[in-house]
Amino acid sequence: MSDRIPVTAFIQDRANENTLNETDQFFSPQIAEAFTNREYEIDEVFVREEKAIARIIITAVHDGVFAGNAPTKKSVQITQYREFQVVDGKIIKHKGWFDTGTLLPQIQG
Repeated sequence: MSDRIPVTAFIQDRANENTLNETDQFFSPQIAEAFTNREYEIDEVFVREEKAIARIIITAVHDGVFAGNAPTKKSVQITQYREFQVVDGKIIKHKGWFDTGTLLPQIQG
């Protein structure tokens, strides 16, 4: 579906990296600080009418304190979901959230 194209391009555009790190979750800024060398891979995009949901796998290095966990220097995978509203081939709104349920076991001792 054509709505997949602007969503995929948005995620793949390195200029949007800081935007991808922003969510309404209170710990969102901590993710950007604690995990460096981030690489983004689109796992799946689901499209229905004007809405697209993307599952993004972020591979990063745990270089800073996160949720009370000291840096491990381990490579981790962070799953992020982003919801996009696409109208006439343009993204007019988007929001995201991180899956910390799969992240925390990777950095805990």
